[in-house]
Amino acid sequence: MTHSDLQLDIQDDIAVVRLTRGTKRNALSDGLIYALRDTFQNLPSTVRAAVLDGEGPHFCAGLDLSELQERDAGQGVAHSRTWHAALDLLQHGPVPVIAALHGAVVGGGLELASACHIRVADASTFYALPEGSRGIFVGGGGSVRIPKLIGVARMTDMMMTGRVYNAEEGERAGFAQYLVPEGQSFDKALELAKRVATNAPLTNYALMHALPRIAEQSADHGFFTEALMSGIAQSAPEAKQRVRAFLEGKAAKVQKN
Repeated sequence: MTHSDLQLDIQDDIAVVRLTRGTKRNALSDGLIYALRDTFQNLPSTVRAAVLDGEGPHFCAGLDLSELQERDAGQGVAHSRTWHAALDLLQHGPVPVIAALHGAVVGGGLELASACHIRVADASTFYALPEGSRGIFVGGGGSVRIPKLIGVARMTDMMMTGRVYNAEEGERAGFAQYLVPEGQSFDKALELAKRVATNAPLTNYALMHALPRIAEQSADHGFFTEALMSGIAQSAPEAKQRVRAFLEGKAAKVQKN
């Protein structure tokens, strides 16, 4: 499956989704947002995990400002909600998504990355939220997702002052869970996706859909939701088979790296 600004490549049970606006630093046009929405909404049932990458030296430099139109308040709200719907299909879609970050992860690009479940950055990566200096506000879900990664204070600072985080600072702050040498983020993301794809699908589903919601609930409600999800997951035939294999010594034990 291909789109003028997006490419989908199925490698066994892994979907590699690549932004292909390299000459525009993979800036997010409305067409590209719709392509992301349609791609993740229609992934083949055989796919178990996905890698999101960007063509060229940059992952995504944010909103394509050439498309920024004068809108009234109602039109602005409606436009923002189309981005919310598209990125929700990454965060709460059918499979875990691992982002391969490099170069610019800026504005809407950071909003896109924050919708993924695991983020791998290479040494060339840098993060910024320049909306404040441009007189606008994040509109792709960043105000909800990014503070959960780095905290409200850090996001406020970034938008007010234009602060840019480099790769090492970003990994310490929580933008990415992995930091690898320059040029290696895709390979590491693909390695992780293959590992994630071996998990029981219901466990991955619980981590994608239940865990974020539990984190937002009160402790009492969270414990109850956890119990429900735990009971459902362990009742699956695949879970019973995996536990049985472990008890019979046929499954690998956790080892220190």
